[in-house]
Amino acid sequence: MHTNHTDPRALLRAAGLRVTAPRVAVLDAVAARPHSDADRVAATVREALGTVSTQAVYDVLNACVRAGILRRIEPAGSPARYETRIGDNHHHLVCRSCGTVVDVDCAVGSAPCLQPLNDHGFVVDEAEVVFWGLCPTCGSREQQPDAAD
Repeated sequence: MHTNHTDPRALLRAAGLRVTAPRVAVLDAVAARPHSDADRVAATVREALGTVSTQAVYDVLNACVRAGILRRIEPAGSPARYETRIGDNHHHLVCRSCGTVVDVDCAVGSAPCLQPLNDHGFVVDEAEVVFWGLCPTCGSREQQPDAAD
């Protein structure tokens, strides 16, 4: 199941969660800006609803992750990020300089796309791959000499 953002009310109902204005606003915010951290989501929700506590946003994010409506990714050295693209086998590219995160489809196919040499008895159902590098903007900046030098 590859899910991008659909009607947030339908997603909440299907997950057995009450439909509330903060929940709808959080889902809309994550859909509008995939890979946002909780602070960015909270700022977007406040633009839509006015006063909403950061803790309320965290509570909604966590409930939606537990319900399978949102996916949380945690690139090393970065706060948790959230996205509505769930249920498929995709990975992420992360810029080492500016922190931009973009989706990249798995070249192998179905999950898990990698198998450990020794699974130690685990039943592996997912492998998370994060590609690190420089985005085009940051990469071109590194190629240009700094005017201050």
